[in-house]
Amino acid sequence: MNICLFEAKELTQTDENSFTGCLKKKDERAQHIVKILHKTAGGTFSAGIIGGAAGTATITSIAEKGSENEGEIAFSFVPETSGKPLYPLTLIIGFPRPIQLRRLLRDIAGLGAKKVILCGTELTEKSYLDSNVVSDGSAYQMLLDGTAQAASTHVPKLVFYKSLSEMLRFESGNDGDSGSEIRAREWDMTSKIALDNRRATESLHDFLKQEGAHSVIAAIGSERGWTEAERDLLEQNGFTLCSMGTRILRTETAATVASSIILDSMGFLQ
Repeated sequence: MNICLFEAKELTQTDENSFTGCLKKKDERAQHIVKILHKTAGGTFSAGIIGGAAGTATITSIAEKGSENEGEIAFSFVPETSGKPLYPLTLIIGFPRPIQLRRLLRDIAGLGAKKVILCGTELTEKSYLDSNVVSDGSAYQMLLDGTAQAASTHVPKLVFYKSLSEMLRFESGNDGDSGSEIRAREWDMTSKIALDNRRATESLHDFLKQEGAHSVIAAIGSERGWTEAERDLLEQNGFTLCSMGTRILRTETAATVASSIILDSMGFLQ
């Protein structure tokens, strides 16, 4: 945890550029501040508002032992920047096993992708789709953990679809719902890649070098990859099938490696 993140409702604005807040003794963030950072009254720590500004918090008091609010940390917070921006990278992930998903989300948030789309595929183990990792908030917590690890305040957007076809229809703006025109425009302006080691037409490296992409959507299949029908569907929707060598990687590994290659090609990791 390289920054302590707070929801806006946890803070009280005292003037134009200052906030106050407090943390209960058992709060994970309070434990980190006292036991890991070894902070005491008067000490400072990095803090930020989720989805907003980052800055410095100063501990104004820590309630003494034996008091009614023992261990409670009171602090003031002064924003200094608007936070690290997310990068123009969207990842479409074929729903992996939940334990992989947790690690994947944490790493992708740390890298700064702006959006993660989870979707079922023809080869996704159906029991994975019944997992409550998204509905119970575990997935969001992993994104939050990755964001804090990167000392950032902006959390990638997370959405879920039951199938690849449903996802493509909505994200490309072909659903006819409100906002479809905007989504269609953004979709058309974005370079689209689907990682594949069976029918790829070129390497990811060569595609990025030729394309000079400024915004990318990268699709990564579930554990057993894409079916032929899904490869056809992706190509019909403007995706180029690209490879990252001959080795078969875990979904989480492929997502992290591909994200790093793409972000580096766009100049964000320099």
